[in-house]
Amino acid sequence: MAWVGIMRRHEEIKHSHLLQILHALAFFSVWILDSFLLRLSTILSDVVPLIPRVVAAAIIILLGDLLIANSHKLLFSDSSGELITSGAFAYVRHPMYLGILLTYLGFFVATLSLLSLVPYAMIINLYRRMADYEEQLLEERFGRRYREYARRVPKWIPRLMRRA
Repeated sequence: MAWVGIMRRHEEIKHSHLLQILHALAFFSVWILDSFLLRLSTILSDVVPLIPRVVAAAIIILLGDLLIANSHKLLFSDSSGELITSGAFAYVRHPMYLGILLTYLGFFVATLSLLSLVPYAMIINLYRRMADYEEQLLEERFGRRYREYARRVPKWIPRLMRRA
């Protein structure tokens, strides 16, 4: 569960770990098969040169991994059970999930496999559902404090200019 120093398994959406693994397997199966073997939907890779794609993919994956690492460090180093609103959590309410989504996006950008967008859309939906579930729990636990945080901080996409 995001934002709280200590996670308890019953606070996660049921079977979330299994669902994440199955979605990852679906994405990488489609991505590998289409990108390197069948090449059914990689037409864009013939238009966009390899080096810019790989550089862009590396930057996106690195950014995603940095978000995951920062959120993980904040989440698991704080055992107070309080609402975490610092670090990456000051910019988006779900930085770990955003980092995961960026990492998948980076793999898509590397090969531009259009078929891989199907499991990617399923992954986005999974993390959206997980985030919605967690937000309900956080609102129940922290009430007005969480609602104010949610009003100030965007769910997924950071604002370029922070509100005062």
